[in-house]
Order: sequence, then structure tokens, then C-alpha cells
Amino acid sequence: MSTGGSERGGVPGAPPIKGAAREIARAQDQLFGGGGARAKYSALIVGRPGLGALIKYEFVALLSQWVPGALGLALRKVCYRWLLGSCGRNVVFGQNVVLRHPHKIHIADNVVVDDNCLLDAKGDANQGIRIGRGVFVGRNTILSCKNGDIEIADGANVGFNCEIFSASRVRVGPDTLLAAYVYLVGGDHDARDRSVPVIAQGRKSDGISIGAGAWLGARATILDGVTIGDRAIVGASAVVRDDVPAGKTAVGIPAKVID
Repeated sequence: MSTGGSERGGVPGAPPIKGAAREIARAQDQLFGGGGARAKYSALIVGRPGLGALIKYEFVALLSQWVPGALGLALRKVCYRWLLGSCGRNVVFGQNVVLRHPHKIHIADNVVVDDNCLLDAKGDANQGIRIGRGVFVGRNTILSCKNGDIEIADGANVGFNCEIFSASRVRVGPDTLLAAYVYLVGGDHDARDRSVPVIAQGRKSDGISIGAGAWLGARATILDGVTIGDRAIVGASAVVRDDVPAGKTAVGIPAKVID
């Protein structure tokens, strides 16, 4: 049984999670476990061993990440591609865009990543983050992998202050619109053993799929294991724990299909 907590939206009566438990290291364990400070920092942020990879990452961040205005845009356009797995033409990175495990981040042509975004492809067995052509990622948005993958297909628009979390696979289809503060929760905690803290138990993930041309309203929350069909609409502040068929509209907490 899942109680939600930080990962399932806290919805009473949510259905059991089908995915297998996954071993996902906590940030505290990675930061305060064994090993030297440099090695832990590199594992958590850079994603590649060795002093050379660390120096390259720090050089790019120091040179360009914080710089405001047109100069900053120009520096990041040049320097960020030194770290990324691949980067297309006409990609714009706003001020203070943070990259983690950047060699597993792939960005196509004509993409905008606005100010203060976090692209975190962290994991030791995942493919990371792929952003298609013509995508807009609004400011303060977080794309967070914990050994999972995130794909944002061509033409999608991700509003400001959104979070997309993946412990397995989360896909946002082409030409989909995510309004501000949308949360895609691609993972859940295993809370079956009430004799130990939830944080000490495993995490499960079935992933999330958002179809082509869908529209998720402001502050909508999509829970793990949900599929939103093509051209479906999810109302503002809805909490979706069941699939929404193509072309249908779902509203409410928990969300129900109304047409």
C-alpha cells in the first residue's frame, strides 16, 4: 500500500504501486557517506570520475552560469555544450541554469531553458534527459532524475515552477502544454512496513506518459503510473491517480473524467 508522502501526492486510498522497489541513494548518504569530499561531489553533481571532468565542470559554471544579460546568454550558448551529451542549434540557457550529470543531457534545436532551471540527469544506470526540438522550459522548473529518464518531445511547453521527477521513465508528448506549477511524480515510496520510517524503505516507479497535444492546468499533479492520452485536458489543481483517455477532460481531487 502507498500512502503518498512526498511522492504520491498524499491521496488517501491511492491504488498500490505495481513497479518493483528501486534502490535510490539519498542525497544525505551520498554527501555524508564514505569517501573524500571531491569524489562525493563529483558523483552527485558531475557524474564522471576524475579531476579533469571536475575542473571542466567548475570552469564552465564559474565562467558562465551566473553571468547576467546578453553576455551571459552568449557564454552559456558556447560553454554549456562542452558539458552536454549533445546540444543542437539555437539553444538558449537563462541565468543560473544548473546542470547535473550533464553528459546524459541531450538537447535538440531551438530550445529555451529559462532562468534558474535545474536539469538533473543523476543516476548510475539511466539514459538521462532528452529535450526535443522547439521546447520551452519555464523559469524555476526542475527536471529531476533519480536513476530514471525524462523525455520532453518536440514542441512541448513546460511552464514556470514545474517539476518533473523520474525514478524510471517520464515522457511528455509533442505539442503538450504544462501550465505553471505542474508536478509529474514519476515515483513513489514503499510504505508497507510501518515499523520503520518510510524514508528508510525502497522506492517504486511505474513512470508517467503524457500524450501528444495534452494540456495540464496550473498546479495539476500527475501521480506515478498514470497515462494521459493524446489531446486530453487536466483541470487546474487536479490530482490525477488514474489514466485519462485521449480527448477527455479530468478535474478534481482525486481527478474524475467529466466528458
